[in-house]
Amino acid sequence: MTSPPAGRTDRSLAHVAWLRQGQLARLLAVLDRDGEEARAIGGAVRDALLGKEPAEIDVATTAPPPEVIRRTEAAGFKAVPTGIDHGTVTVVVEGRPFEVTTLREDVETFGRKATVRFGREWKADAERRDFTINALSASADGTVYDYVGGLTDLEARKVRFIGDPARRIAEDYLRILRFFRFHARYGEGPPDPDGLAAAIAGRDGMAVLSRERIRMELIKLLVAPHVVPTLAVMAECGLLGDVLGGVPLLAGVSNMAKLEAALGLVADPVRRLGALAVQVIEDADRLRDRLRLFNTEHARLVSMADLWWRVAPTIGAIDAKALLYRLGAEPFLDRVLLAWARSPSGATDTAWHALATLPARWTAPRFPLRAADFTKRGVAKGPLLGAALRVAEEAWIAADFPAERAAVETIADNAVGPAERLASGPGEA
Repeated sequence: MTSPPAGRTDRSLAHVAWLRQGQLARLLAVLDRDGEEARAIGGAVRDALLGKEPAEIDVATTAPPPEVIRRTEAAGFKAVPTGIDHGTVTVVVEGRPFEVTTLREDVETFGRKATVRFGREWKADAERRDFTINALSASADGTVYDYVGGLTDLEARKVRFIGDPARRIAEDYLRILRFFRFHARYGEGPPDPDGLAAAIAGRDGMAVLSRERIRMELIKLLVAPHVVPTLAVMAECGLLGDVLGGVPLLAGVSNMAKLEAALGLVADPVRRLGALAVQVIEDADRLRDRLRLFNTEHARLVSMADLWWRVAPTIGAIDAKALLYRLGAEPFLDRVLLAWARSPSGATDTAWHALATLPARWTAPRFPLRAADFTKRGVAKGPLLGAALRVAEEAWIAADFPAERAAVETIADNAVGPAERLASGPGEA
């Protein structure tokens, strides 16, 4: 029996459908012939070996970018030179995009930028990547290639830098956060000690990173399976405080993860970020600036922080409905879960469970009164009309949201007098 070529393994992905058929198979058939070679590479191969369906599939090839464009366009695919200086062409096959990158070697690296030259050596290309489990590649027949020990690390659930961790980090300081994020998703036990030591030593280099990239890594980390022990390590090393700009509340995010599991909810990174780092509205503002959060993310954190400590099952049914009515279903759930996560009650507490699941049992109705209901009662437009609507809405909520028209009309009648007093201001008749 002849030995397999260097880097080739006896691990096969021949059973994986997306390698054998569909858009990727068509793309590989175009690129993997006539003296050139192409393979699926990176996360798609890693996830397939773990029995997971990849979200996206990247392709590496020996063909230079102009040849990639020529071949794919001749086949009727759309080729977009999205990163042509670094050898990347996005090829769209039947509506599905694939990043196709020519094999590379780093000539010079500085921060998140690098000078590269194109090559034909798969081993050299693998050695320039970040982690061993991300450097696996697979040919169209399902053969898996491993040049840096990625299969062994994947089986051991170990996230390990390729080569010297300090050098890998100096090439791109975002790899510090990626090290923890990948460990939280794929690793088990403590992080690789060499990688951890290099991350701590290189922490000052994170100052050059854009806030957007830090946010992206943190958002992905927060929903990883082993987020809590990973955050604990980051906190112990002082890295988490640097990212958040404040003291992390590890118990909060741990409890939030348990509550999401108990309620059958999908892990939510913004909700977990609130549990980890938000006590008051000023914390939400700090995170917005520090992480360049989206406006929607910041708004959710502000809503969570706003008087969350007043929320408890003891508020009663009407007040719970009133909160749901005013906030809406998602902000209500966010605030209830934050309060629950910071309470002494566990994930099996039935009273908290009933409060958190109120949106599933009760849909807040629309306020049935409009401006016309008060103008016909002689209320003039302006401050008095606004006051009448506010007084009536509060009375309607306090009456447990009645739908009967007679009850609603009585509320409208009774609101006019208090509204006049409210609109006239303090100290006036």
